[in-house]
Amino acid sequence: MPTKKVKDPEIAEFEAALLGSVDQALRGEYAAVHTPNQIAARKPGRPAGSTKADAKVSTTIRFDADVLAALKAAGPGWQTRANDALREAFAVKKAAPRRTKVPVRRSISG
Repeated sequence: MPTKKVKDPEIAEFEAALLGSVDQALRGEYAAVHTPNQIAARKPGRPAGSTKADAKVSTTIRFDADVLAALKAAGPGWQTRANDALREAFAVKKAAPRRTKVPVRRSISG
């Protein structure tokens, strides 16, 4: 008499969960399933309206090692804090009156 195969309950539970998640994905409950035609029809780049009007500009800047270590030691968001500090420093300088060199006339008597 042939032996009957018994499925491991853990495997059966896994298979049921996997099939359930595939069904949810196909219905679009948690993730959209895109066909090759849908992917080809998409325009490259970011979606319209997903970028700020005053977007930041990527650049490279060199800091002294101790300055960079102090900025990073403050934790996440150090680049934003550095940007804010630079903005504040330049705003202060713009508001301060500019010093100009005034020639000093000296009389030579003698």
